Amino acid sequence: MQELNIFLVTVGGLTLVLSLIAGLMQNKAYLPSEPMAAVALGILIGPAGMGFARLTTWGAPLPIIEQAARLTVGLAVMAAALRLPRGYFQNHARSMSVVLLPGMIGMWLVSSGLVYVLLSVPFTVAFLIGAIITPTDPVLAGTIVMGHTAQRSIPAPIRNLLTGESGANDGLAYPFVFLPILLFEHVPERAFLNWIVETLLWEVGAAVVIGAAAGALAGWIEQVSHEYHYLEESSLLSVTVALTFTVLGGVKLVGSNGILAAFAAGLLFNRLSNAGDEADEQKVQETVLRLFTFPIFVIFGIVLPVDQWIALGWAGVVLPAGVLLVRRLPMVGVFRTSVPAISDDYDALFAGWFGPIGIAALFYATVAHRIIGEEIIWSAATLVVTSSILVHGVTATLFTKLYGRIVDPNRIQTPDDDRQSSLDEH
Repeated sequence: MQELNIFLVTVGGLTLVLSLIAGLMQNKAYLPSEPMAAVALGILIGPAGMGFARLTTWGAPLPIIEQAARLTVGLAVMAAALRLPRGYFQNHARSMSVVLLPGMIGMWLVSSGLVYVLLSVPFTVAFLIGAIITPTDPVLAGTIVMGHTAQRSIPAPIRNLLTGESGANDGLAYPFVFLPILLFEHVPERAFLNWIVETLLWEVGAAVVIGAAAGALAGWIEQVSHEYHYLEESSLLSVTVALTFTVLGGVKLVGSNGILAAFAAGLLFNRLSNAGDEADEQKVQETVLRLFTFPIFVIFGIVLPVDQWIALGWAGVVLPAGVLLVRRLPMVGVFRTSVPAISDDYDALFAGWFGPIGIAALFYATVAHRIIGEEIIWSAATLVVTSSILVHGVTATLFTKLYGRIVDPNRIQTPDDDRQSSLDEH
């Protein structure tokens, strides 16, 4: 109980302070990002620091992290869906298809190749770790594309591109992660059959259908209730949070992919609900997400496997550096001509650099570790996640402001920008 009170005081105090100075932290390049501050607090109060908090007193650490990460990512992808313009995926079908199919496959292969060469692990383990660190994290991406600094410096098409990608590819990373897991558990013929039937058709396809149906139903009911004045303001502001938890839990109970379903539900709810109500719900969703984000980063700081990182030797330095430099930038360079939102080299560099790896990777790492039991999965994934939190946190404000000075001012916050980029696709 004493450790719980310490955790409440530290996390609550951190959330209070960072919330009061959020604008200052987003505007000053020399200040750490909020995720960096939360991880640092976890290190400070954890076994590596003052030793006030040890997650082992609450139970096995990884199951706690898995469930906390699942809830946080679910809230984050719903927030991303609500943040997008209505009909974004329909209007940008070509861009999203390129980014989410060959783009993700490219990042997966590059990351897996680096892991295989540098860590000298079997192919299957390398492909599993590569899949875990493939998706762009919606929590960290949200800290980059949100706030006054982002709105003043990043053109709307780039913000929406990063938001849409980070929201969708967390759920779509599921089949990439589970293909090597199934190869661990079964002979190749059985593994590929299970992957097609169970993973692709049910855990991906059915998740999209179920989530979209739930979001559409909730959006339609909300619109009707708005027209007949059945909604109270207090109940209205809990709709999307309740929808997130309902979809996450319900879809998991039927054995499908709750994260992908939550994003699909958010897209359909966004499309069908009353515009004014949806704007209020988005603010509440972002607020609740914020309350979940700080604790998971603090918990992560408490359990950092520093000894395992040290055991990796020089590969522990080269691997995260290689992943951050070549996992995403070349992919954006190759496919930029198929993404109208990326109109010049500066757009490509910005969008290519800011593909952070975070809570979604932690979620998949805990799942893979639970099923496979290989320690290298956890140590390699957490090393890359920590490096991304540090490097992208340090560069976020600096690069965003620099990008804002270089980019054409007429593109920033121009309402027709996003509409024009969608027209360019047709």
